[in-house]
Amino acid sequence: MDFYKKLSVEQWAALIPFGIACAAVGYGTKTILDKKLGIGKVNPSVKKNEPKVVDMVDIEDIGNKAVFCRCWRSKKFPYCDGSHNKYNESCDDNTGPLIIQKK
Repeated sequence: MDFYKKLSVEQWAALIPFGIACAAVGYGTKTILDKKLGIGKVNPSVKKNEPKVVDMVDIEDIGNKAVFCRCWRSKKFPYCDGSHNKYNESCDDNTGPLIIQKK
């Protein structure tokens, strides 16, 4: 286990390119996966042409129950379409909707 203590300066220097290559591959893979999964930004696609996403729903228009998206992946945003299920599976997350209903 203490093999690293026995390495010479030349051996350590020989390992530097390998370490840099491993770091580059890891970073590149993470970057590609992050872009593919939409990770890194909370909002991957909703109203990206606006400086701030603001939605307003009148309580009278809700009826007995409304289900709102909290994962930012819904195609019906601000309403939930169940997209969080696929997102949770791919990212090992536990996000779910906001449900508002009359008592």
